[in-house]
Amino acid sequence: MKLSIERGALLKAVAQAQSVVERRNTIPILANVLIEAEGNTVQFRATDLDIEVVDRAPAMVERAGATTVSAMTLNEIVRKLPDGALVTLADDPQTGRLLITAGRSQFSLATLPREDFPVMATSDYAANFAVAAPVLRRLFDKSKFAISTEETRYYLNGVYMHVAESEGAKVLRCVATDGHRLARIDAPLPEGAAGMVGVIVPRKTVGEMRKLLDDDEAMIAVSVSETKIRFATPGVTLTSKVIDGTFPDYTRVIPQGNTRRLEVDAADFARAVDRVQTVSSERSRAVKLSLEEDRLILSVNAPDHGAAEEELAVAYADERLEIGFNAKYLLEIASQVDRENAVFLFNSSGDPTLMREGNDMSAVYVVMPMRV
Repeated sequence: MKLSIERGALLKAVAQAQSVVERRNTIPILANVLIEAEGNTVQFRATDLDIEVVDRAPAMVERAGATTVSAMTLNEIVRKLPDGALVTLADDPQTGRLLITAGRSQFSLATLPREDFPVMATSDYAANFAVAAPVLRRLFDKSKFAISTEETRYYLNGVYMHVAESEGAKVLRCVATDGHRLARIDAPLPEGAAGMVGVIVPRKTVGEMRKLLDDDEAMIAVSVSETKIRFATPGVTLTSKVIDGTFPDYTRVIPQGNTRRLEVDAADFARAVDRVQTVSSERSRAVKLSLEEDRLILSVNAPDHGAAEEELAVAYADERLEIGFNAKYLLEIASQVDRENAVFLFNSSGDPTLMREGNDMSAVYVVMPMRV
């Protein structure tokens, strides 16, 4: 194998691939990236056995072939090469080494046989559809903060992507919860998605897939089966196993009868919460919301640290209410709001609170209160 490739294209492809590789590996081949050169493209394939990413880049291929080399080392070398450099990759079967040449720099890396590299089995996908990158980005960006990190409840360690019904129309919905807060985000159902089975997309996959969504013009081809999900752009294909578990019935958690309505400027609210939580204890991070007509008082009282209070002018016309929350949860939910105003719907100080962006029902958040 011998090929030449521009440093920028090589770095982009290798960086995407190596991020999937686990830092600590008991299987040496999993630390490697599989380089396959043919025609006028080269592809870089990396896997941790649960996720596989294939990144394609244009190259001048002098001799077709394939080899595997340490993903981390290759990424570090390419990262440190000068911008605009032309990089030559050539494998030497006699020495079992990959030679990397750029200008006056030369590196020789150990390789492992390409036959040892595990390629993820292809799956029969029940549903295939295309989604615009900004739509997919919104679905996952607004829900991923609520993914649970608790290993024992593994079925909550991802985003539940499924077809649901909202206001009489079918929607593509993403839901995440950790038992303390919940995010439910809807988008119009893409053509071809109606037969999709509900799948739980793992946290790591959500992070890796997010890198494909920065181009606003891109259309992402999504394929879903009961065991796998695949996201593809012309240059990158990401395939992942889905979490084998049943996502709980989240609809039971979303309160229906909350009538006390608070409307507040989302940015002002977030900044005020951030200021008063400075003196909260690291363990509880509790902040109290005291509501009365058109007035919200945020307060923290931590005997070991101190106390803080801030008042905001808000739209609130219901009876007086005092309710406590974890400041971190409030900040994370408030940071999701794209519109100017956040609307909170309360029932009592012991019941879950609903939050949405103005009158938009396509993004709904639930947060559990805490005693303060």
